Amino acid sequence: MNRGRPRDHKVDEAVSEAVREILDGVGYQQLSIDRVAARAGVGKAGIYRRWRSKAEMVFVAVVHGTEIDPPPDRGGLRADLTALAEHILVLLSAPHARKALPGLIADIAADPELATRFAATFIDRQQDVLTQILERAAARGEIGKGADPVLVHAQLLGAVFVHLFLLGGTPPSDLPRRLADAVAAGLDTPE
Repeated sequence: MNRGRPRDHKVDEAVSEAVREILDGVGYQQLSIDRVAARAGVGKAGIYRRWRSKAEMVFVAVVHGTEIDPPPDRGGLRADLTALAEHILVLLSAPHARKALPGLIADIAADPELATRFAATFIDRQQDVLTQILERAAARGEIGKGADPVLVHAQLLGAVFVHLFLLGGTPPSDLPRRLADAVAAGLDTPE
């Protein structure tokens, strides 16, 4: 049964590129469906068929597709945590992400459906990776079993977010390593 034309992924790519360019130029607050449609060379109806709001469109262009795969075992908890912290820092410090995230987070908080998708795409995936990192560290005897991946993730993500969006400027180049050291030092060691 044919349910209409197949989705044209060229339109998706053009819209995502336009979103990132507009974010880089004028930021989240000034981004609009009209501006994106004009920059991407597509009709507004085509955008609304794909995304129901500006926040959803920006979410797809900025966050979706940035999922992290479990890092290979680097031989130690601190190295694994450093790799995850580096991933978070690179993702959040991209120019379009820095301009989008404060406004996008406010819109996500007001939209439960989008909040659920954001958590499943970004937060839950990073916490799953962190669970694997902590389980490997426990198997190596570096930490006890039962470390809380949600708390560890909040420590990593929260510190990066504060450096980028509240303290401003560029975080120190050694931030991922320092975060990994601090978090690892706070985890219970096996008895």
